[in-house]
Amino acid sequence: MFIDEAKIRVKAGDGGNGCMAFRREKYVPRGGPSGGDGGNGGDVVMESSERHNTLVHFRFNPEYKAERGRHGEGSNKSGRAGEDVLLKVPVGTIVYDEETGEKVFDFSGPDQRMIIARGGRGGRGNARFATSVHQAPREHEDGRPGEEHNYRLELKLLADVGLVGYPNVGKSTLISRISAARPKIADYPFTTLEPNLGVVAVGDPNDEISFVVADIPGLIEGAHSGSGLGTQFLRHIERTRLLVHLVDVSDASGRDEVVKDVEVILGELASFGAHLEEKPMIIVASKIDVANKDKIAALKRYCKRHKLKLYEISAVTGKGIEELKYAMAKEVNALREQAQQQAEEARESTATE
Repeated sequence: MFIDEAKIRVKAGDGGNGCMAFRREKYVPRGGPSGGDGGNGGDVVMESSERHNTLVHFRFNPEYKAERGRHGEGSNKSGRAGEDVLLKVPVGTIVYDEETGEKVFDFSGPDQRMIIARGGRGGRGNARFATSVHQAPREHEDGRPGEEHNYRLELKLLADVGLVGYPNVGKSTLISRISAARPKIADYPFTTLEPNLGVVAVGDPNDEISFVVADIPGLIEGAHSGSGLGTQFLRHIERTRLLVHLVDVSDASGRDEVVKDVEVILGELASFGAHLEEKPMIIVASKIDVANKDKIAALKRYCKRHKLKLYEISAVTGKGIEELKYAMAKEVNALREQAQQQAEEARESTATE
């Protein structure tokens, strides 16, 4: 089950109370205060993990509470600190404060850690209040309460390439041909009900380029207003570097105007509001083994007019698949280098300031 949203409630452990006690040994006259400090409460810690790819474990278990600190004891014995709670989330998870809507943290890489609820500090025992003029203190502190928060978790898959297009244009078949992903493939619309990820490797082992491809459930006209599966999965291509737009050029598609198909999908991407329509895009004419020549010609004219790269493929026969793989690898590599250069320039400008 693929779950990409969840709400959780976390409660860090309360601190233990400080103890008020006095020494009572037989041969220790005027023994003095001996109350120990309370232990600190446990934290709630969140960590990104590459072994997780869904938030399903939070959907059915939404509340987490860390252990409280033990109370202090006599003979200057401090209480034991409470145990932390560690929550594992997939890479790409964004944590939002449910009450304010503020972004708390973006787990954009593996093994990142953040304390999302801090445990309360343990109270001081009366031994900590002893001074030269106040030798029998009865003051002691209660432990501080641990933090308590409501969070909303949102998962945005990290992929280099996002496959978009109408339902049943061959996106799932393509990702199954170029990677080890095995999504459900059938001859009816909306076969893909959840995003699928596949890793594509291109080139020799010594000079290999690998990238991640995300197969997004199909869009239709009006998806931004809830038609079909809506745009609920488009968040998973917000972080992609490149979009590959598949267009069905066969007679079996039931749609006569391929140019309108392209413009409809571009309109839905723009309506999502995350500047998806501005991402670099490759147009792919799918199912060319049973292609309609008029549709191919119209699509070529459209791509030439808008300076878009067009590739013709058949996922069934394998025609054009290798050329498309190398084209995607080339684009992804160039975009990675561009992003790295921009990051270096940003660091240099920050250093000079």
